[in-house]
Amino acid sequence: MKVIDIILTNEKLSLEKAVDFVRAEQAGGIVTFVGTVRNQTKGKKVIRLEFEAYEKMALSEMRKIAEQILFDFEINSVAIYHRTGNLSIGEIPVVIAVSAPHRKAAFAACEFAMDRLKKTVPIWKKEFFEDGAVWVSAHP
Repeated sequence: MKVIDIILTNEKLSLEKAVDFVRAEQAGGIVTFVGTVRNQTKGKKVIRLEFEAYEKMALSEMRKIAEQILFDFEINSVAIYHRTGNLSIGEIPVVIAVSAPHRKAAFAACEFAMDRLKKTVPIWKKEFFEDGAVWVSAHP
């Protein structure tokens, strides 16, 4: 059975929860992507990030991505989690987990999900530096 789990929250994300959700007897592999807050951008020291979302539309778009990869790739299940609010260096703003009978489909689906998430989901990221801040992702 193919299943989807979508979470948009200001709470800490759990890789373990995503992996547990997609785990299946028919899965030959699970591929995950974990985005982390890095300490620099283009040579500038990052202090923290802030994520904002248009929640209703973001959840809808995240579900569309999951449904599309279920249709386009031979996978069993997918979990797409994104965090909002203020995040410190090293914290996790995004987790994607995909299970599939074969690894190639899982890798391809996971990459597709992350690429599409950045392009179509109304989540905005603000980077804070020692000398100011800038919005760096304004989409769609």
